[in-house]
Amino acid sequence: MTFEEYQQQSRRTAQYPEIGHRVIYPCLGLAGESGEVLEKIKKIFRNQNGIFDAASYERIKKELGDVLWYLAQIATELGLSLEEIAQANLAKLADRQKRGVIKSSGDER
Repeated sequence: MTFEEYQQQSRRTAQYPEIGHRVIYPCLGLAGESGEVLEKIKKIFRNQNGIFDAASYERIKKELGDVLWYLAQIATELGLSLEEIAQANLAKLADRQKRGVIKSSGDER
């Protein structure tokens, strides 16, 4: 499956209220689901001494799927393509690596 296919197919299940602007609800959802990923990982370290088992991976995979869904909705609401976002991100990181600033800080490096 391509990012474009995922973005189109995930849109079929996009049912959420408009809160001022259509992008607000999926942004809030992305923040919440990202927190859930972190909670799952935190509990692995708290309850399992940092040992990731098959069940841990499955729980995290489900939450990451929710993160991806919200990310796709944000991109769609803003008229952006996940494919283009992914390509631009890889190009940015490759450029930073080439210039030796991948470990630096700041958006415009």
